[in-house]
Amino acid sequence: MAQKPSIPKGTRDFSPVEMMRRNYIFSTIRSVFELNGYAPIETPAMENLSTLLGKYGDEGDKLLFKILNSGDYAAKLQPSELTEASKICEKGLRYDLTVPFARFVVQHQSEIVFPFKRYQIQPVWRADRPQKGRYREFYQCDVDVIGSKSLLNEVELVGIVEDVFARLGIGVTLKMNNRKILYGIAEVMGHADKMIDITVAIDKLEKIGLDNVKAELAERGIDEAAVAKLQPILELSGTTAEKLDTLETILADSETGLLGVAEMRKVFDCVAAAGYKLNVELDLSLARGLNYYTGAIFEVKANDFAIGSICGGGRYDNLTGIFGMPDVSGVGISFGADRIYDVMVGLNLFPENLTAATKIVFVNLGEKEALASLALVNQLRQRGISAELYPDSAKMKKQMEYANRRQIPYVVIIGSNELEQGFATVKNMATGEQETLPIATFAEEVSSKF
Repeated sequence: MAQKPSIPKGTRDFSPVEMMRRNYIFSTIRSVFELNGYAPIETPAMENLSTLLGKYGDEGDKLLFKILNSGDYAAKLQPSELTEASKICEKGLRYDLTVPFARFVVQHQSEIVFPFKRYQIQPVWRADRPQKGRYREFYQCDVDVIGSKSLLNEVELVGIVEDVFARLGIGVTLKMNNRKILYGIAEVMGHADKMIDITVAIDKLEKIGLDNVKAELAERGIDEAAVAKLQPILELSGTTAEKLDTLETILADSETGLLGVAEMRKVFDCVAAAGYKLNVELDLSLARGLNYYTGAIFEVKANDFAIGSICGGGRYDNLTGIFGMPDVSGVGISFGADRIYDVMVGLNLFPENLTAATKIVFVNLGEKEALASLALVNQLRQRGISAELYPDSAKMKKQMEYANRRQIPYVVIIGSNELEQGFATVKNMATGEQETLPIATFAEEVSSKF
């Protein structure tokens, strides 16, 4: 009995319709990145394990897919060594695009012009437990500028977020915070050493509510007096300028905190000066991966569709330091293609014409007719219109069914009568309307419709 075909859990096949929609997202994102002066790079699917291990924390290390050394490598090993991962696996599938990017920058530093603006759209792999919306193989769309501390880079990323989601038709809110502000809050609470504990708890504010956040902080050894100082910060209201003014007073004794407030003030002022229409909010509960970011942090949520963040990122000051190139600051964001896809399906935002790659199919009614059709197919393709000739001289019903199932908008019929009179019949499959066009000027007349 033949084995039933399957794919590994947490991976997916994509149909032509899904791929056209995904490519629509990728090409939209790519065009905005390039409009802002970012250049594409690609890195290998696999990296040396030494590049990946220890960069994502203990949890991340557990989720790395390790690759067995190829060929008869194991033949040289003793039986006892076959169970040692380090002996038989020296490579792993990349976990994200950021660490390979840092490796790329250090390895190619003599060829790169700094500040270096790059984007990367490639799959990544995580040995996670698959569940709805979480896959073992998925795409990331990263855009970063490295080698500049200027806050104008953060401002440019706000513009990129606005442009991408405006083109895709998704209404979004960009939430922003600053790691220095979070450090300042921990410092004012008297627990600078427990900054990660504090921020991990407040990051859950939206999910679990203030009372549960307080309970979690208490469990993490943070006293009531310190929590009492945190509450008014989390309950801040008013405009962004008013929130920053209040924060400045609260964080008066924290030099780092005040620096974070000043950075946020500058970014918001520049966003206003640039004329961006995007809804950008200061969200003090936003924490993200804090052992990683050092300045501004971003998160984007869809306004009209319940799903997690669809885009996020931030400023990092020493990413390349792990590879021996310290003090190179960068900032970047990553667009979550899979979640963006789900939002666009949920809100019915994909253009209808994406479902068919072919715009026109010619019916095959015999050898002479097919030859005449073939010439017209070629002329249309030369004009940039995707056309095809049905390969077999099958029954008309079967050929029409093919056009319908492929959702091809137009069918062209050239039978013996049409051939004799020098005309072609064009049928609009959506409306059923037909028109007759001269074969001599067919391509020219049809191209004016597209």
